Amino acid sequence: MGSRTVDMTRQPCPDRILEDAGGAFGMGAVGGSAFHFVKGLYNSPNGHRLAGGATAVRMNAPRVGGSFAVWGCLFSTFDCAMVHARRKEDPWNSIAAGATTGGLLSLRRGLLATGRSAFFGGVLLALIEGAGIMINGFYAEQPNYHGQYAPAAPPVVVEEVPAVADQPGPARWLRGLLERKQQQGTITGGDLKPEVLELDLPPAAIPSFD
Repeated sequence: MGSRTVDMTRQPCPDRILEDAGGAFGMGAVGGSAFHFVKGLYNSPNGHRLAGGATAVRMNAPRVGGSFAVWGCLFSTFDCAMVHARRKEDPWNSIAAGATTGGLLSLRRGLLATGRSAFFGGVLLALIEGAGIMINGFYAEQPNYHGQYAPAAPPVVVEEVPAVADQPGPARWLRGLLERKQQQGTITGGDLKPEVLELDLPPAAIPSFD
């Protein structure tokens, strides 16, 4: 026997029957409730529309949910049978399971109705599988921004700013005074040795009495 390929995105085959049946029942119950509530509102007389919609939901939603659950259970059962027989999982299993389920549910209506339902069931599942393959292919073709297709970072522009020459004046004299103070001051063992600040000032002009 050949090797068996397993779809890791779905439950294993014995468990997926119950999962598909429950999911189909929930979908049918929700969709049927919405449909029959609107239908009950439309068909009820004025003053009793809400009550009529609620009654229609109570009477019809479980039936619709049960029909969907039966369809989902049969579909998943045939799908598991095809997986076991073919030893692999691919869209052909779902297409064959949809055709078989549609034909089996219409078997009591005659051979013509059975063939018609099987055909439409297979076509419906083929459309669903084809749409899924197209969507997966579309997302697979998207560029991977975490790998080699990552957009390049913008280049860093370095601008050279010309230095401004020092201009003579009081600011230059004060900066030179502070630099001289830093060179003369020393710090040893956390103690600051005081230094005498000597200002290099020009001597005062001697007044002339001539």
